[in-house]
Amino acid sequence: MNAWRSAAMTDERDLIDAPLGQAGSGRVRYGAAMALWREGRISPEVLEVYRVTAAHDGRDPLQVLAERGLPAPPVHKTPPILALYAAARDYLLALDHPGAAEVRAGLPADPGPERAVTPHPNGVVDRWLNPALQGLSGTHPVLARAIAKAAGALDWVTYDAYPLDLIGKDFAAGHAFASLIGGDAPFAAHDFDMGLFLIAPGTLYRDHAHASPELYAPLTGPHGWRFGVGRPLMAKPAHAPVWNPPHQPHLTKVGPVPFLALFVWTRDVDDPALVIPSDDWAKLEAANV
Repeated sequence: MNAWRSAAMTDERDLIDAPLGQAGSGRVRYGAAMALWREGRISPEVLEVYRVTAAHDGRDPLQVLAERGLPAPPVHKTPPILALYAAARDYLLALDHPGAAEVRAGLPADPGPERAVTPHPNGVVDRWLNPALQGLSGTHPVLARAIAKAAGALDWVTYDAYPLDLIGKDFAAGHAFASLIGGDAPFAAHDFDMGLFLIAPGTLYRDHAHASPELYAPLTGPHGWRFGVGRPLMAKPAHAPVWNPPHQPHLTKVGPVPFLALFVWTRDVDDPALVIPSDDWAKLEAANV
């Protein structure tokens, strides 16, 4: 059940249809039913069905309701991008790293009105997002579910400002990101950017640096990292935050599963990132993490 509670800000009523069969989901559905009952939106008889089925994660309360001639509860739905922002914020605020105060300052509990964005098809997302969410669904189901539901409404971008001969064709064609809060994001922010970053398996994101302090919160792993040209790779597991101070060189070698992370740039977000040449990229691109 604790994994379902990993997003404290997520509206509990959203979880009335938590997927059957996942550990703790019966109690989660019961908690959502309690919230609806307290609002007077379901009867005590409907609540009792959710209480009885709470101990059986695979038992469908809707089937029991139908057998007893009781109505299904109303399904409360927070808008998908707002639900994702809430789940991402909860996840990020729980992390311990040197930039925690900066990240916290840029993530208000209420991000304000949602602005319309135009989603664009992205082949990297179509191919690699679902495989990336498979492992996350087992450890952080609320966050994984929020990402899956909102992904189609986000504006995924494959960044093309790096010189192709420096960044490499694999990365240029094998990544995508989508901002949740920032200058052109669904939720407005000044000189701050937070969102999702996806990279295909085995891809090398070559050495680069930028003025903005940056948090990577990897949701998959292990992946390889280094923080200086010529240094050896170090493997880091999923959920181990990486804080990059301003202008610190860093490189990521994606492991056998897709790289999916939450990213945060806390200031100087309009300053460009610069690739830092290194003579060992070919070796690293051929290596396994």
